[in-house]
Amino acid sequence: MSNNKPRIAFIQSCWHEDIVDQARLGFTDQLEALGVNADVDYFRVPGAFEIPLKCKQLLGQGDYDLAVGAGFVVDGGIYRHEFVAQAVVSALMQIQLELGMPVLSVVLTPKETWQDAHHGFFFEHLLTKGREAADVAAALLESPLSSPQKIRRSA
Repeated sequence: MSNNKPRIAFIQSCWHEDIVDQARLGFTDQLEALGVNADVDYFRVPGAFEIPLKCKQLLGQGDYDLAVGAGFVVDGGIYRHEFVAQAVVSALMQIQLELGMPVLSVVLTPKETWQDAHHGFFFEHLLTKGREAADVAAALLESPLSSPQKIRRSA
């Protein structure tokens, strides 16, 4: 990290890309609104299952301070999408614990079978979740987990 600016890897899946793009846009806009001076590199992977692998590869190289994974796993009526989403989020948590580096998740799944009527809701929802991920990223860059703040115990 030659320029001493924090570096963030934002990894997103291509399935339902128009919706997942909203997470990236919300993240980018919110970082800018917060005045976070960081370099953000954006990566696309085919599907949600590939997010954890790319995340581990990038963080393992030591070039990034944190990573964000974004994806949208829907129930198309063929399989249990909850298992896919849980596997991805669990893998992201495992990477965080193994490497000791923050990994933020914007991997979401609807509760019910996907219908086109849901598109507008999730289009906006992922924009919001992207902004929330930027808020967390900014807080982590300001006060890294390697130097946690102790909460004073009340008497």
